[in-house]
Amino acid sequence: MQMMRKLVPTGIAAAEIDGMTIHSFLGEQRNSRKPRTIKPGDSKLEKEWRSVEYLLINEVSMVGLTLLAKLNRIISIAKHVDPQVPFGSINIIFFGNYLQYRSVYDAPLHTDFTLSSKSKSCKLPTEKEIQQRVARSLILQISCVAPILVFRNEVRTQLNNKAAIHNAAQLGRIPMVCVAQDTCNGKPIEDSVLIKKLLELSDSKTEHLPGLLPFVPGMPVILTQNIAIELGLINGINGIFRQLVYQSDSVSADVLSEIFPKNTQYIHRPLYALIEIAKSKVDSNLEELQPKLIPIPVMEQTFRVDISDILPKDKKPKSNRKAILSIKRRALPLVPAYCITTHKSQGQTLNKVVIDLKLPNETEDIAAVYVSLSRVKRLADLIILRQFDYKVLLIKPSKSQVTEMERLDQLYLETQKRSSHWFQ
Repeated sequence: MQMMRKLVPTGIAAAEIDGMTIHSFLGEQRNSRKPRTIKPGDSKLEKEWRSVEYLLINEVSMVGLTLLAKLNRIISIAKHVDPQVPFGSINIIFFGNYLQYRSVYDAPLHTDFTLSSKSKSCKLPTEKEIQQRVARSLILQISCVAPILVFRNEVRTQLNNKAAIHNAAQLGRIPMVCVAQDTCNGKPIEDSVLIKKLLELSDSKTEHLPGLLPFVPGMPVILTQNIAIELGLINGINGIFRQLVYQSDSVSADVLSEIFPKNTQYIHRPLYALIEIAKSKVDSNLEELQPKLIPIPVMEQTFRVDISDILPKDKKPKSNRKAILSIKRRALPLVPAYCITTHKSQGQTLNKVVIDLKLPNETEDIAAVYVSLSRVKRLADLIILRQFDYKVLLIKPSKSQVTEMERLDQLYLETQKRSSHWFQ
């Protein structure tokens, strides 16, 4: 049973991802003018789609509106679903960006029909144009970007960096990365190997101040330090990055990490970031700033790090002892939130979410699954990233957890009996 299919517009791209071309999956020739004849009750078609619940479409720039309309029509028939329900109610996930080559024989997904309708106001649309408009209306129903929940800080950082790079490219912007300022014994660090090690440390090891922090306008972020508890500016609060204010002479193009593109601009002395925080309790507009737009300043923390792995052999401590340095870091207390850890998600109710149920090998805690699955109010707002071992859903609470819950249940019954008037 294959619940997920990977589709792309071209054969070479299909080979790269071990998928199929959209035309092949639809049973049509690429440039054929005769569409595949589809009728309700087509057993072959129904068999092809029976188990499919997820459709991954890559190279979105080369997918045209006519092709997407065909896909929608065929899935609706195969799944016996009302044609008004997009894509037969299966989950469609698009990958790629609109800056790459478009479809040669079809209108791109980003076609603006409001412009063409003004110039052709006297002409009736053709059947093809009607289908393209239907497909465009489907694209406009993509109404959310969901965070991905993962178990490891390192995985979270990797995915966030990739998302920031991708979104910067989509916006046509040069990637921008804030660089933490680290000192040791009050002096700037000059050793390039040590600088690289410190900047690439997980922020879980640096008092939650990241070494390299990418910024893209509109990027979701999480505050990692308490700034003003009474104003709701607390560790874990979500916001949207709007603008970075920094010293203009602190911009460098010197490559500090292979993670980011070579044209990345590195900001060495940021002053503050303007973050839109909807849940802040700042009740008056700050001077010359829009409502809920909060300046988040650079903060300072001290952390300890073992550097024995980068010391020359003649300077390594004996008997496997550690070589510990105390580092003082100045950085913006923010991390991207395209992807967040399950620990950070606890206590939050999310509108939409993508979760990964492929647990780390040593994980046998029910919380790993329970927290992930309970972040949304409806099952329809949750997508599972990939196949997983069904056994993870059978992880049971520990004996002490069960005992404590049973004790509290019994306490509730006794309280209800003693104070029945409060439960009426």
